[in-house]
Amino acid sequence: MSKKLEIIVLAIVLIFAIQFIYMSSTTDAEYMGADGQAEDAIKEATGGTYEPVAEPLWEPPSSEIESLLFGLQAAIGAGVLGYFLGYYRAKKRYENDLARKGINKSEGDSQSL
Repeated sequence: MSKKLEIIVLAIVLIFAIQFIYMSSTTDAEYMGADGQAEDAIKEATGGTYEPVAEPLWEPPSSEIESLLFGLQAAIGAGVLGYFLGYYRAKKRYENDLARKGINKSEGDSQSL
């Protein structure tokens, strides 16, 4: 990486870190997920008479574990998605390289063995 790019990336990271620290220390806002907000909206709309149809099979012991599992699920999904996008991009690049060299796909596969 060039020195200029490193400085720009460092500046952006510092700006976000300073903003996060400032917002965390000056506000006492409660960060609540969409599930909690939806539950509050349903209770408000039905007057508190709504009963859930199903109960969860397992509930994590703490909100930290729940966040960890959610993050792990997102990471695994991003990894799978990234793998397949990379695979198909490399496959297309390989086929384009063969086409530029004038080799059809079946000949290219037999030559690589």
